[in-house]
Amino acid sequence: MRLSAFVTSCLFLLAACESSGKVTPVTVQWMDWPAEVNAGQPFRTRLVVWGICAINLQFRPGASANQSAVTFAPYFTFEDDHILCAAATGNAFVVTALDTAGIAPGLLAGSPRTYEMRAPMPDFTYHFDVVAARLLVSAYGTVMVRPSGADPSRRNAGGYASLDRDSQNCLRVRPLGVYAPNAAIALDDQAAAGGAAALVRGYIYDAATPICGETRVFHVTPG
Repeated sequence: MRLSAFVTSCLFLLAACESSGKVTPVTVQWMDWPAEVNAGQPFRTRLVVWGICAINLQFRPGASANQSAVTFAPYFTFEDDHILCAAATGNAFVVTALDTAGIAPGLLAGSPRTYEMRAPMPDFTYHFDVVAARLLVSAYGTVMVRPSGADPSRRNAGGYASLDRDSQNCLRVRPLGVYAPNAAIALDDQAAAGGAAALVRGYIYDAATPICGETRVFHVTPG
């Protein structure tokens, strides 16, 4: 799964680099956001997207909302210049995932209610030796909107991630393409099975008892 995801991402990046336009939309492989917010309160949403190889990149989260959902449609703007990708040239220029954020607009709620959190999720179709990446908008989870009194302590999360054990035998979830040392968060269920990159959903919260020496942990929800 990891190898195929890496190959897919490389091909997606190559396609983006070859674009002659000045705008390239990208998928979101990971998103996390407050589980609860107050009505009318904009809120920060973490977005992990694939970078592209181009000159003078500017990231735009493309946030919007309607009566049922918040939707991010992220994209890069860049100069209309052609440069070669590292995958094609073998040079030292490396393109990885961009760990960034977008601000979701304030949402209406006369009483407690939920909105979906949506974004284009990677959808990889394999056919013999051809890999196609499409922009398919999907739900990553929900946010609870309250007229007041929202609890900011928990964050919902979802996307493609790996469940790996580190050098201390601690099972952690790591968003796909993010390799910073502090990017992986300990799971509250250390007896769970690890595995290659897959679609994961859950929430981040403060545990009463430290796990792997940390109290901020991740809980995987089934389904």
